[in-house]
Amino acid sequence: MSIYRERIKKACELMARYELDLVILTKPANMFYLTGDGRLCAYAMVTKDAQVAIGVPNTDVDDVKSAATFDHVMGFEDEVGMIHSIAHFFEKFGIQHGVMGLEYAFLPQPRMGMLIHPHAKPKAVISKDCTPLMSELRLVKDKGEIEQLRTAAKTADAGMKAAVEALRPGITEIQLAAEAEYAMRQAGAEDFYRTYVASGIRTNLAHGVPTTKNIQSSDLVLIDIHPVVNGYAADICRTVCIGQASGKQKDAHELYIRGLENATNKAKAGATVTELEQSMHGVFAAAGHKEHIFGPPIHGIGIEFEEAPLPAGHAFFHGEKAPAPLKAGVVIAIGNCGLYTGPWGVREEDTVVIGEEGPQVLTNYPKKLQPHQ
Repeated sequence: MSIYRERIKKACELMARYELDLVILTKPANMFYLTGDGRLCAYAMVTKDAQVAIGVPNTDVDDVKSAATFDHVMGFEDEVGMIHSIAHFFEKFGIQHGVMGLEYAFLPQPRMGMLIHPHAKPKAVISKDCTPLMSELRLVKDKGEIEQLRTAAKTADAGMKAAVEALRPGITEIQLAAEAEYAMRQAGAEDFYRTYVASGIRTNLAHGVPTTKNIQSSDLVLIDIHPVVNGYAADICRTVCIGQASGKQKDAHELYIRGLENATNKAKAGATVTELEQSMHGVFAAAGHKEHIFGPPIHGIGIEFEEAPLPAGHAFFHGEKAPAPLKAGVVIAIGNCGLYTGPWGVREEDTVVIGEEGPQVLTNYPKKLQPHQ
């Protein structure tokens, strides 16, 4: 539990800099990072003097006691009870005025309304966004987190291996996704961020959710999987072909790998997200594929499949700050874009740790367009 107390201490130091007297967290990823437990329909209140209170449904009290680091816990029966439990902790901690941080980018308006309800908080307590604070806190991964990410990456490799080995003419995209997910469950995944399998012309989609489409022998097949193991996610994407790929497809795939490797080789402390993006896209543009590039190729990964650091445009969309130069220990996915030509597209993606001198690539399944040859 000491690691969570240390994280709570760091959170309090950031709260002082952000001029917050407390934070109320409802995002499971943030709760998990600070307390060791993150679940829906719950909250964690953390005060600037490192007091931690957790509110959960009555059914979950004993379970959270065995999993989380906290000073106080209270159960509630429903949303009204949740509001009253928040008010109870404000009174218990003697907080009648000040500034509380809320996760604006996570909270829909109705849930925001619950947390700022006059029956929940004192009138003199005002709210402020704490999204950037929590992202800054979670940005650099410690050694234990990197080991968890390494385990998740091995699970992703196992899922990719199972999917590629199951690939055959006539199998549906959904069935192929099931092969990957089953293998990852067997390897220890407790959850997944969305699995993408797209074939044929659908490989041009940025988010190719699997369908009942039968995969043909001439199709390119894009497989993008994101297992969660022990609370941490990995991200891997590979493009494969059952039959004989065309010369243009082979050239585009080899070009994509060169661009990915160019960016990955520059993934060390001090580099910027923009520099990595330009180093990858520059390879594509120089080869005449400027018009076929879609999307920024970099995003952070950790407890969430997509988290800080994010490219400036994505950061704005997610309520984050534009990314600073990368530090050692930051973990990113490289390759989150594609070359989308119209008839087909290609994409390859890996999970990478930023190092002082260079990258550590965690996902290692081979990048072979025609794996059965």
